[in-house]
Amino acid sequence: MAVNTQLYPSDLTDSQWTIIQEMIPPAKSGGRPRSLDMRKVVNAILYVVVGGIQWRMLPKQYPKWSSVYCYFRGWKRSGTWKRIHDTLRAQVRQRAGRHKQPTGGCLDSQSVKTTAVPGKRGFDQAKLIKGRKRHLLVDTLGLLMAIRVTAASVQDRDGARLLLSRLDGSCKKLRLIWVDGGYRGQLLDWVAKHFRFRLRVVPRPKAQKGFAVLPRRWVVERTFAWLNHDRRLSKDYEALETTSEALVYIAMIRIMVRRLARS
Repeated sequence: MAVNTQLYPSDLTDSQWTIIQEMIPPAKSGGRPRSLDMRKVVNAILYVVVGGIQWRMLPKQYPKWSSVYCYFRGWKRSGTWKRIHDTLRAQVRQRAGRHKQPTGGCLDSQSVKTTAVPGKRGFDQAKLIKGRKRHLLVDTLGLLMAIRVTAASVQDRDGARLLLSRLDGSCKKLRLIWVDGGYRGQLLDWVAKHFRFRLRVVPRPKAQKGFAVLPRRWVVERTFAWLNHDRRLSKDYEALETTSEALVYIAMIRIMVRRLARS
């Protein structure tokens, strides 16, 4: 039976670390040998995401903050976070009895406020929020397939184009994406012309008053709620949009590894 060696609730348990240990990039050849405990590095990054603290405020039990941030930034640039994420998503889907590559998904956006940290931002006139917008494509389980962070002033249709244009091989079996009425118009024709999948609008009933759960669309809304559990994602504190995207991948990595190893 695995022993729980967590210092903080955000830390990986032994069984959870075993799952992603082999996905951690090896040390580069040449130079000094790697001296840091990579499990502590990963736990420190999770602590930042879950706790919402600044990098410089990492507890002393973790490696030096500058070293932790160096790994975070390096893996962001190399695409390591996304590779770990996509591998875990395939495992979670297979555990649930699904094919590792999704055939259906749901697309929507979430506007979040920014802070005084410099960076690209805009004003979402529909939500009356000054900040950034997270454009998310998730599968039918609510697991992330793709993300694009833009200024909040970017319309959903334009953000969808940016997101769909960067889809990779892990989405090659995708055939249908459910969207809301804000994605109507030329985007539907553009998708039909350039991709093998199509968009299907899930309209809001005309007689509906107040809140109601809409078929299919609730899945991506639940994913947004999952992200809001991590305090670093409650607002967009990052200077770079790519950093915001990497933090979302890390938040989803934590969700999935906990599903695969609950203790």
